[in-house]
Amino acid sequence: MAVFRQDVLHWNFRGGSKNAGIIMESQYGANKWLITASVMIPTLLEILDTSIANVALGHIQGSLSAGQDEVTWVLTSYLVSNAVVIPMSGWLSRVFGRKRYLLASVAIFTFASMLCGLAGSLKTLIIFRIFQGVGGGGLQPISQAILIETFPPSQRGLSMGIYGMGAVLGPILGPLLGGYITDNYTWQWIFFINIPLGMVAIAMISNFVHDPDYLARFVKSEKIDYLGLILLTVGLGCLQIVLDKGQREDWMESQFILTMSIISGVSLLSLIVLELAHENPIINLRIFKDRSFATGNVVMFFGYFAFFGSIVLLPEFLQTLMGYTSFLAGVVLGPGGLIMLATLPLVGKMTGKIDARFLLFLGLGITAFSLVNMSKFTLDIDLGTAIMARNYQALGIAFFFVPLSYLVMAYVPRESMNNASAIFSLLRNLGGSFGVAFVTTLLARRTQFHQARMVEHLSPLNQNFSAALHKVHAYLATSPSLGGGAEKMALAAISQKMQQQAMAMAFFDVFYVLAIIFACLMVVMWIIRMPRKAKSRNLGRDTSQATSPMSQGKRRNLRLRVAIESVSESNRIGFLLPFIFPAVRYLLEYLHRDVLKALAKSPWKWFIS
Repeated sequence: MAVFRQDVLHWNFRGGSKNAGIIMESQYGANKWLITASVMIPTLLEILDTSIANVALGHIQGSLSAGQDEVTWVLTSYLVSNAVVIPMSGWLSRVFGRKRYLLASVAIFTFASMLCGLAGSLKTLIIFRIFQGVGGGGLQPISQAILIETFPPSQRGLSMGIYGMGAVLGPILGPLLGGYITDNYTWQWIFFINIPLGMVAIAMISNFVHDPDYLARFVKSEKIDYLGLILLTVGLGCLQIVLDKGQREDWMESQFILTMSIISGVSLLSLIVLELAHENPIINLRIFKDRSFATGNVVMFFGYFAFFGSIVLLPEFLQTLMGYTSFLAGVVLGPGGLIMLATLPLVGKMTGKIDARFLLFLGLGITAFSLVNMSKFTLDIDLGTAIMARNYQALGIAFFFVPLSYLVMAYVPRESMNNASAIFSLLRNLGGSFGVAFVTTLLARRTQFHQARMVEHLSPLNQNFSAALHKVHAYLATSPSLGGGAEKMALAAISQKMQQQAMAMAFFDVFYVLAIIFACLMVVMWIIRMPRKAKSRNLGRDTSQATSPMSQGKRRNLRLRVAIESVSESNRIGFLLPFIFPAVRYLLEYLHRDVLKALAKSPWKWFIS
């Protein structure tokens, strides 16, 4: 019996006691681009909000009369609630229905954004940020699962490329957009901009996103894992607080951080034991039996660990030691963002034609090379050198994120896609949090180390130090305003230069450590199995379906029929998007190539003009 639906074309053949059938590729019509836009708009907003408020903390502190330590809870509260909700998003989708849960998440996120902008005190702002994190927590994993299921198996890499445009570019664009808004308007607008886009997303999700029939449903008689919910909330909440506040509180020297660490460790270990034994767990950890999924998540955790660490380090190096303004630091990061924007969809298409493991290996190698290049910086580099190093890293990350996302989900049954994407998003976010905490701590420790070693040579017995002190003193002595304080000023100048060099060496050390991490991942990644070709894969297909006896002519006529009907409806805009993306990509590549040529000739002249 053949059953035709407007959005999905199913052919079911009854034979004996079993049902067999296939889902034709025609089900993936032109409206997949409208679905993509529907889920990517709120996802990009949520990812932006993890970093957009960073640059506005000073404005918020002055406006709400808060202390420096108090105002950082604006960031911590969002990260904690976000981290708690992400892993349980798969379970929540099963309880409420994925579309309902997605709509509720966008609505809560949008409404909480409005309340954040209207907050009149720091306490209310922190409370509203918690609700904003609760609403935004499920957007990343649910959007990823929907994209994977929306595109046909041959285009799954392309879907991950589009998803990567939001997941990778969001943390980069957040500080730039936040800085522009706070400098030209008020800090409230970093939250108000979510309102119209959130309303558009709600309307689009309502019209274009639907729950497939194969999704697992919650049964009323099913036991709810309340203990797992409590352990998950407490464990991840305390862990995020430790990562966010650890360096500021000097880690285990603080009784508060020590207590939070113990609570987090005990809760998470208990959660793992409980979830493996529970019949209906909040997080199904049994999926880690798949070698590709387990290894891929390890690579993603440490990859984002090093990637986010470098995102923090490079702008800080340029602004702290090189004297760059926030705008100049943005100029260094901007071309890399354009490269990723142009490269991610291209890499996505390549994953369906080339073994994704080779693309991942290439991405890890390019990123390691870029970080080694950064570790060889000096305090005399020009703008073009910094931009090129950043561009190498951007190219490597494009080849890292898309193939890895493709490989991790290659052998995951579609019934488990929500749970798998939730775990994947959680480990990616935790990797970034661990990475930021690691690099800030290592940077401080290595600065102290180099400073202690260099101070040993600042002695009158050292001829180089004595000669430098004499030259500086002679220069300053020519200024009549200093009087007899020239010698003290000379010592202060040398001490300042020494501290600058010690910090620079610490930055280079951390860049090198991050490069080693990526180099190690180049070996670990080969544990991942080679993905099967799209024709033989079960990803996104019902495992109970078999091959149809339809003739090739009938299949071709049905594909043509569905394609014509999908274009004749309200999907004309979505039908044009596949042609718009390549045009935009080639335009960006052309413009970026001219910019690089101009920078190679004369970076400062090009920038000033």
